[in-house]
Amino acid sequence: MLARILRATALGALVGLIPASAGAVIQGEVARDPNGTRTFVVRIESTQGEICSGTLIAPDLVLTAAHCVMHRAGYNVIAVDRGFRSRRVGAAAVSMHPEFVPGTTPEDQPGVDLALIKLAQPLGADFAPLDPRGAGSIGTGDAVDIAGFGVVAENRRNTARTLRQAHLVSIGSLQVANRVTVVTDRRRFAETAGAGACLGDSGGPILSGGPGGYRIVGVVSWSSGALQQNTKRRTACGGFTAVTPVAEHAGWIASRAAEMSQIDAAVVSPGGRSGWMARPPRSR
Repeated sequence: MLARILRATALGALVGLIPASAGAVIQGEVARDPNGTRTFVVRIESTQGEICSGTLIAPDLVLTAAHCVMHRAGYNVIAVDRGFRSRRVGAAAVSMHPEFVPGTTPEDQPGVDLALIKLAQPLGADFAPLDPRGAGSIGTGDAVDIAGFGVVAENRRNTARTLRQAHLVSIGSLQVANRVTVVTDRRRFAETAGAGACLGDSGGPILSGGPGGYRIVGVVSWSSGALQQNTKRRTACGGFTAVTPVAEHAGWIASRAAEMSQIDAAVVSPGGRSGWMARPPRSR
């Protein structure tokens, strides 16, 4: 049923797996709690001008979407302190999931859209990383939150770089070439435009547990527009948000994080480009 509904949106409206594929949290609220999502949600900017979001899972490690860092560019991570002032830290190394295949579209993406970024220096006590080992699964009907630094609408690029969050609900799994969990506005169920990911939200977290007990359960991969749209002004935001479940890939996250912890963060590639770790061969 879910697969049929999603395909009814027209696959051409789905956002492609590129660094800006899913953007700001539309119809979300600006994050204003100094002890809330700003303590672990960060912004990722490349030297090519692309913006994504991510989750701090250690003082010097960020979990994000692989398509956010698939280009050999320089990357910076921007966190916000208790006064919501920006703090910029360079990326020392980047590692994509070995099964991710760059350049493919969401409906035929056969890989796992996850990546880790090693920071050139750790963030301090003002930040509270989320431990992905406590992720848990996302069941159909589960209430979740989304947080990210994306735009409020595709045609309003100047609204990016502000942290926003919204309440969503899981409506089940979708098996395309890769399995994702789909979340949507819990009042509109994508019939009409509602809350969800937009440009700049890719790589950001899907959360359970609520304030004071947040757990990261997924990473934003792509989004689509609502089922009912103005045919002359179609959008890829406000409908369904596709999520890579964290629990299903906890083993890779833990092992790669351990490997990246051994990197000398003081050594950053010349020219401002982040270092790239060799990826193991794809499993057959």
